[in-house]
Amino acid sequence: MSADVVFRNGKVFTASTSTLFTEGLAVKGGQLAALGSDAEIAGFVGPNTEIVDLDGRLATPGFIDAHVHVATSGLDLLRVSFDGCNDEDDAVAAVVRYAADHPDEPWILGSGWSQSWFERGCPNAGLLDRVVGDKPVFISNRDGHGAWVNSRALEISGIDSETPDPPDGRIERNADGSPQGTLHEGAMNLVERCAPPDTADDFEKGLLLGQEIMLQFGITGWQEASVRPEVQEAYLRVAASGQLKGDVVGALWWERDEGIEQIEQLVERRKMAAPGFRPTSVKLMLDGVAENFTASVLDPYLDGMGGKTTNQGVDFIDPIELRKIVTRLDALEFQCHFHALGDRAVRYGLDALEAALKANGPSDNRHHLAHLQFVHPDDLQRFAPIGAIANVQPLWACNEDYQNLLTRPFITPERDSWQYPFGFLVGAGARIGMGSDWNVSTANVMEEIDVAVTRTCTDGTEPLGPEQALSAVTALTAFTMGSAYINHSEGHSGSLEVGKRADIAIFDRDPLRAGRFRDARVDQTYVAGKLVYERS
Repeated sequence: MSADVVFRNGKVFTASTSTLFTEGLAVKGGQLAALGSDAEIAGFVGPNTEIVDLDGRLATPGFIDAHVHVATSGLDLLRVSFDGCNDEDDAVAAVVRYAADHPDEPWILGSGWSQSWFERGCPNAGLLDRVVGDKPVFISNRDGHGAWVNSRALEISGIDSETPDPPDGRIERNADGSPQGTLHEGAMNLVERCAPPDTADDFEKGLLLGQEIMLQFGITGWQEASVRPEVQEAYLRVAASGQLKGDVVGALWWERDEGIEQIEQLVERRKMAAPGFRPTSVKLMLDGVAENFTASVLDPYLDGMGGKTTNQGVDFIDPIELRKIVTRLDALEFQCHFHALGDRAVRYGLDALEAALKANGPSDNRHHLAHLQFVHPDDLQRFAPIGAIANVQPLWACNEDYQNLLTRPFITPERDSWQYPFGFLVGAGARIGMGSDWNVSTANVMEEIDVAVTRTCTDGTEPLGPEQALSAVTALTAFTMGSAYINHSEGHSGSLEVGKRADIAIFDRDPLRAGRFRDARVDQTYVAGKLVYERS
C-alpha cells in the first residue's frame, strides 16, 4: 500500500504503551497506516508519496489541552494586550497605545495584566485616570479573577464607598472606604454588566484567531473550559463553515448564582453539537485564587507577617448543594470539570464525586479537578478509587514573582510544601491530564512540559517542590493520552497508533536529547494527515 505521506529519519514519540518510540510513520487517508523503523516505513513509499525527512527532529501526537479558553483568549488578543509587558509602566503604556489606536470605542476592554506588576497585586484607578479618563476602562488580569478599572467605569457602575461587597467577591478599597480600582471575583460583574456584551460574532473572531495559536503549538484537540451560550454559538458557526480544525469538548458554564434547576437547560444545550465540537462537560467553579485570598482553604490565610487571619477563602457553591448538583449531573452522564485550587475546594469536589458514586454507581463520565494548587495529603489517595482525574496546569509550578510576593507570605510552610503535587498524585495512582489555561498562561506546550520536568521557570531559579517533578515521558503522555482520556477521544487521538487519526506535531529539534523543552518550536502541525500549520 502506498502512503499519502511518510515521515522518516526522526524520533517519534507515540504515547502508546506498546512501542513508545520509533523512527518513522506512514499516513494514508488521514489515518496512521504504519509505524516502525525507516526500513519498515520504506515499504509504504510509492510514486506519489510525499516524504518528510524529520532529520532527527521529534514528532509527537497532536497535543490535547484539557483546560483552555481558546475563543476568549483569541478575542482578548484583539483588545488591549499585555504581551511583552513586564511592569506597571509597560501596562499603562499598552492601554495608552490601544486607546490612541481605537478612538471610537466606547469602552477600553482587555485582559492579561499580572498581579506581580503592582503593589499588593492591586492596580489603582488613578493610573488609568491619568491616561484614559474620558471613557470607561475594564481590564481583567491574566487569571480572570480580578479586574482593573478606572474612575469613569466605577462612576457608570454606581460603585462608591457605600457599595457592599457581593457575596462572591470583594471591592478593593482605599483607607477611606472608596473603591481603589481593583475588583476581585464576583465584584467584577458590577462593572462588566455595564460594558458592551461580548457577542457570538466577537467570539467567532476570537475562536478563529485562537485556533491559529493552538495549531502553532501543535495542539490539535482541547477542552474549552467555559462555554457560555455565545461561545457555543461561535463554535457551531465555525464548525458549520468547515473552519474548525481542532477536536473540541465544550465545558458548559455553571451559573453559580442559579440553582440546580439550570440542569434542564444544560441538557438542551448538550444537544447543540457539531462535528468536532461536543458540549458534554460542565464547568463548576468551586473557588477563586490564592493571590486574592479567594481560593478555598482548610486553614486560614496568614496576614503576611506570620499571623493567622480568619479568612479561609470563598466557596462559590455550597458544599452540600454541590453534592446534589454533581450527583444529578453524573446521573445524566455529564462530565464535571471543577475549578478547584485550594485544598478545601479540592476536598469538597472529591466529596461530591464520592456522593455521586455512592448514589449512581460507577460511570465513564471522567470527572476531573483542574488546577490543584493545594491538595491536603489526606486527599491524594482519594482520586484513584473514585476515578477523579487530576487536570493540572504545570506552568504555575515554579517560583515566579507572584509566588514570593503574593502567595508564600500568606500561607504556612506546611501548605507551601503541598503546592502542585503532581508527583505525589501520580504516585498515588491518580490519572493525570494537562492543560494550559491559556490565556492565564501560555499555550506553549513545551514551556509547560519544561516546568513539569524541572519545576523551574528559568535557569538558575530554585525549584518549587522538586520532589513533585515528572519525567519527560510522563509529562508528554499527560498532554497527549492523558488529556485525550479526559475528552473521551483516546479512541481516535492522543497517541500515534495504526488506525488512529494522523494528528501530528513536528518540532525543530529533539528536546529529549537536550533535557530542556522550553526552547523547542513546532515546525509543522498535521490534522488528519493534512498540513494545517508550518513555521516560516
